[in-house]
Amino acid sequence: MKPRTFKTCTLAVMLFSLEASVLSRTAVAQAVDPAELVRDIHAIFGEHHARAVHAKGVVLNATFEPTEQARQLSRASVFAGKLQATVRLSNTTGFPEIPDADPNATPRGLAVKVKLGDGSEMDLVTHSFNGFPAATAAEFDTFLKAAAASGPGAAKPTPIEKYLQAHPNAVPFVTQQKPPPESFATTAYFGVNAFAFVDASGKKTALRYRIVPQAGEKYLDTASAASKGPNYLMEEIAARVAKAPVMFDWFAQIAQPGDRTDDPSTPWPEDRQLVKLGTLTITEVAADQERLSRSLLFLPNNVPPGSNRSIR
Repeated sequence: MKPRTFKTCTLAVMLFSLEASVLSRTAVAQAVDPAELVRDIHAIFGEHHARAVHAKGVVLNATFEPTEQARQLSRASVFAGKLQATVRLSNTTGFPEIPDADPNATPRGLAVKVKLGDGSEMDLVTHSFNGFPAATAAEFDTFLKAAAASGPGAAKPTPIEKYLQAHPNAVPFVTQQKPPPESFATTAYFGVNAFAFVDASGKKTALRYRIVPQAGEKYLDTASAASKGPNYLMEEIAARVAKAPVMFDWFAQIAQPGDRTDDPSTPWPEDRQLVKLGTLTITEVAADQERLSRSLLFLPNNVPPGSNRSIR
């Protein structure tokens, strides 16, 4: 099937962000076949013998150093001390050759695999938009099918237009994306799923992740974006980290009573408390990019004791 290129194909991040919680547990609970979701992704982007989504990216080596506030909030071993990590920065969509400044390349992805002291791993999965266009696996499936059916020549209103009308929480995701960033290092990233941290006394705290660049948020205007080469983000981050480490702060956004922890399409208010969990320091581009990009799998629900799995 010829891949479709519908204007708001930012839907691709959905598979990236809900890999574990939707494609495994929730998908089964709602009788949605994970394989069917992947087939729907391929109906939109085609099969490129690469990742179904976030096909274009770069893998880097990093370290994570936690704060004392993180240890007070959670007993998880990831906050015990400084650890090694692997980071993948990426564009959305399943097109491995998509130009970095293409509007359909957003939101960007930042995924982290932290190597714990006992040999196990913890994954963080985030993207560069605070919100999400589906609340459940069933909505996800509907969204994908609507997108695949909304190519050139589709009757108006198209299936995707009908979906957005019926799901107003999805509208900001497909209409309010940020411009291309100056760098992967100059945009913030947001977790989709809500988690519950458990402290030493057993107290649980519901939260969402937020990754904030120490370099500040900086984006390109239209003229600057048009002047960029097709791989400018990949080239820029390699040059930047070769000169100095690239640093991000990992925060927990703390839920308040009434905040939905089971609906990723509903962002929490911006006045919610942010607790700094630690600093992620990217040190170098990893060797063997092709092998790592194919083999690395980042699962949001891959968390150690002291970090309850996503709340749904």
